[in-house]
Formats: sequence, structure tokens, C-alpha cells
Amino acid sequence: MRRRAQARAAELGISFAEYIRRLLAQDLGETKRKVDIFAIFDLIDEGPQTNIAADKDKMIGEAVWQQHLHKTRRRQRTREGRLT
Repeated sequence: MRRRAQARAAELGISFAEYIRRLLAQDLGETKRKVDIFAIFDLIDEGPQTNIAADKDKMIGEAVWQQHLHKTRRRQRTREGRLT
């Protein structure tokens, strides 16, 4: 049976795995999920708006600095000298 399935996949010009996927989709029915674009691009719709195109260097610098502080377990001082 497997040889026949592989031969049929070759006739269709697709891989055996793709042939099996199509059979399963046909038998089980494909599920059509509506995907939220926020999930695809890991977007958030809360908090302050940012302009990544204009502020990317500043944002990357801040993120790297915060990571450095976290790794070295230091706390950042504000301009007034308080710890954050």
C-alpha cells in the first residue's frame, strides 16, 4: 500500500509527506483558523505608542542597557540619584 501511495505522489509531482497531508486534510477536514495579526507579529495594542522607525537606535540601546543591568544585578540610578 505504501508503494502505491508513493507512486501516486510521484504521479502528482509532490512528496510522499505532502500526499499524506492532503489525504489527512481531505479525510479530517481542514480547520480554517482566523489568525490575529497581533499574534503573528507579536504586536501589542496597549501602552504608549512608539515610532520604531525613528527611535530604533534609542530603543535598542535602552534594551541592551537594561539587559546589562539585569545580568550584572545593578540598579539604574535616576538623574536625581534615586535607585529604580
